[in-house]
Amino acid sequence: MDETIKRVIPNHFSLPRRINRLGQLAYNLWWTWNPEAQMLYRLISQRLWDQVNHNPVTFLKRVERSQLNAVTNDRHYLELYDRTFQKFDAYLQDTQTWFARHYPQFAGETIAYFSFEFGLHECLPVYAGGLGILAGDHLKEASDLGMPVVGVGFIYNQGYFVQRITEDGWQETSTYYLDYDEVPIIPLTDAQGQPVLISVELPGRLVHARLWQVQVGRVALYLLDTNLEQNQENDRQLTARLYSSDPEVRISQEILLGIGGVRALRRLGLQPKVWHMNEGHSAFLVLERARELVQSGLTFEQAAAQVRKGNVFTTHTPVPAGVDQFPLWLVDKYLSTLWPQLGLTREQLIALGHQTTPWGESFCMPVLALRLSDHANAVSELHGEVSRRMWNFLWPDRRADEVPITHVTNGVHTPSWLARRLRLLYERYLGPDWLEHLDEPELWDRIASIPDHELWAVRQHLKRKLALYVNERARQLWMRGNVHPSQVLASGVFLEPYSLTIGFARRFATYKRATLILRDYERLLRIITNPDMPVQIVFAGKAHPADEPGKLLIQQVYRAVKDPRAAGRLVFLEDYDMNLARLLVQGVDVWLNNPRRPNEASGTSGMKAALNGVLNFSVLDGWWREAYNGANGWAIGEDADPVDPTHQDELDALSLYDTLEKEIIPLYYQNRSTDNIPSGWIARIKESIRTLAPQFSTRRMLKEYLTEMYLPCLEAAEEEIPADTAVTLDQAN
Repeated sequence: MDETIKRVIPNHFSLPRRINRLGQLAYNLWWTWNPEAQMLYRLISQRLWDQVNHNPVTFLKRVERSQLNAVTNDRHYLELYDRTFQKFDAYLQDTQTWFARHYPQFAGETIAYFSFEFGLHECLPVYAGGLGILAGDHLKEASDLGMPVVGVGFIYNQGYFVQRITEDGWQETSTYYLDYDEVPIIPLTDAQGQPVLISVELPGRLVHARLWQVQVGRVALYLLDTNLEQNQENDRQLTARLYSSDPEVRISQEILLGIGGVRALRRLGLQPKVWHMNEGHSAFLVLERARELVQSGLTFEQAAAQVRKGNVFTTHTPVPAGVDQFPLWLVDKYLSTLWPQLGLTREQLIALGHQTTPWGESFCMPVLALRLSDHANAVSELHGEVSRRMWNFLWPDRRADEVPITHVTNGVHTPSWLARRLRLLYERYLGPDWLEHLDEPELWDRIASIPDHELWAVRQHLKRKLALYVNERARQLWMRGNVHPSQVLASGVFLEPYSLTIGFARRFATYKRATLILRDYERLLRIITNPDMPVQIVFAGKAHPADEPGKLLIQQVYRAVKDPRAAGRLVFLEDYDMNLARLLVQGVDVWLNNPRRPNEASGTSGMKAALNGVLNFSVLDGWWREAYNGANGWAIGEDADPVDPTHQDELDALSLYDTLEKEIIPLYYQNRSTDNIPSGWIARIKESIRTLAPQFSTRRMLKEYLTEMYLPCLEAAEEEIPADTAVTLDQAN
C-alpha cells in the first residue's frame, strides 16, 4: 500500500489505561467472529451492548466511566481481556497462515474482490441480503486463511432501510442514517492529512469519491463515498442507498464501483493480479483496466486479452430478467467519452455487452463480464447447469454443457454463524484445534461422540434464547405506545421454547413463495394447533421498497399471523437483520425453504442453520440439491424442474404438508427416551452436521476459488500474450 496514505484509527474514547485497547479492537471486525472479544464489551454492560446493536464504537462512546472502572478491578474480566488480546495479536502477527504455508511464491500479491454490498455485522447496515452476507463471509474467511484479498464496495450513509409492519400488514420503510463517527470505519488521508479521493467521469462533470477502510481481521475493505461538498447534490446521493430503481442512478453507481474501484486501488498503490467481480454490478472494471493498457500503447485486442487473464466473474442470477442491463441510450449518454479512450467505435463497445431481449436491445453487465473474463462460475451445481443454458448464446458454436461457466457452491463463515454454546461443545468433542480443520470431513465424524443429552441441552438453550429475545422485542413494541395489540401478539408474545419451531426468514421475493405453506390454510391450522404436537412458524424478511408483489406476500403472511385461529403459533418478526438472522438459524428446529425451482441460485441461510443443529426442509434447489442425502433433513417435491408453475405450487404444497404431518412432527414428538430426549431427531441432527458443516463452509469455498480461479490468474499474470491469442472484436461480437 502507498506509504503516504495514512490509516488512523479514530480516538473517540477516554478509557482506563488497563483496558485502553478496547478502542483498537472496536475498529477491527475480528471481534465479530470471536465470542470472547464480544464478551469484553458485553460484560461491562449487557443492557447497553444490546441497546447499541452490538456496536463497540457507539458502546465505548456511551458507556459510563464507573462501569469501565469497575471491570478494571475484576480479576476474571482482566484475565479474559489479556487472553483475548493475546489471541488477537497472535492472529494479526501470524506469518505462517494457511496461504503463507501452501503458496509462499505468491506472497505480496493482491486479489481484489468487488461487491455492491458487504454484510459484515448488524452495526454496519450496508447490505440488503444474501449477496452481501456472502461477500462479508468471503472476506472473513480470506482473513482466516491469510489470503491476500482486498475488498472494494460502497459505504451507504442511508443503509438499506428500516422495516415496520402496519396493523394491516403493509411494509413501511424509513431511512437509517449512518453516522460515520459511530461505526467501525477508518478514514484514509494523504500525507497532508486530506481525505484520499478518486474521481470518475459522468456526463458533463467529474464525480469525486472519498475512500474509507473497514478492517476485517487481516483483510482491508475499501469503501467509496460520494457524499462530498464538491459534488452536485444528485451525485452526493450515489452512495446513499442500495439498489436504486432509477436506471441513471444505477449506471452511475456501477461506473463508480467498477471504474472508480480500479482507480481507488491504484490510488492506494495496489496492483492486483486477480479481479473478482461478485455479480455484474462491478463489470465496468474490465473496461477501466483495458483503458489503462490501451493508454500505455496496446491495442484494445491486446489489452482485452491481458485483462481477461486476471478476471473472475461470479454470477448469482438464474433468470434473464434478474440481470443488470441498461438501454443503449444510457450507454451513449454515460460511456461516450470512454470508447475513444479504448480505441473503439460506439458499435464495438456496445458489442461487448450487447444482448437482444424480448423487450429490445440492451447493454448487459454479465455479458460484458463473461466476454472479458477467463474464469466464470455459478454458485451451486444446479445453478451452473442453469447458467450454462442461460448464457449459451454467447458461445453459439458450443453445446450448453461446454459453455465455460463452472460452479463453486457457496459456503458460510463458520465462526460468524455458530452459536457460542455449540462452539464450546465442538471444541470439547472435535478437539481444541477443530477450527483449523473445519473443512475436513473426517473431523466431523466425531460428532457421533457427543452425548445426545448434551447436544439436546444446547439446542434447548438456543430455543429459549430465541423465545426470550422475541418476547422482549414484543415488550419493546408495546412500549412504543403507537401499535395495535394485535401487532404485539403477531410479534411473538406466545412463542415458547418447547414446541416444534419452524423458521422462514429471507428476502420476500415472489419466487421464494413465502405463502406456499398457507396454500391449504385450514390444513395448516390443524397442524399448528394440534394440542398434542403443536408447531410454531416464525417468519421474517424484507421486500425491496419497489417490489409491490413482494410486499403483498408480507401482507398475506401477516394477516394469517394475526388470525386468532392460529392461536399465536404464527409469528412475523419485523426489520430482519444479521442479529435476528443469527438468533433464528441457531434457535429454530427446522429451516424452511421453498423457492420455485430452479430460481434459487444457491442460498446460504440453510447452511448456517445446519451448522447449529437445525434441520433443513427445502425444495431441491440451489445448494440443497447437492446437500440432501435422505437422512440429513427433508426434501419438498422432486428433483425436477417445473413445467407449469401453478401445478408445481400445488404439488410442492402437498409434499410440504405430507412431510410435516407424517415425518417431521412425529419424529420430533414421538418415541422419546425416559429423559424426554428425541433420539431419532438427535440422530438426524448429527447426520446433518456431519455431512453439511465441512462441505458448505467458506473454508472449502475459498480454497476452491483459489485453486480453480485465483491461482490460474496469478500464474498467468506474467506470461506474454502471443499475438494470435488476442481477443478480436469479431469474437466479441
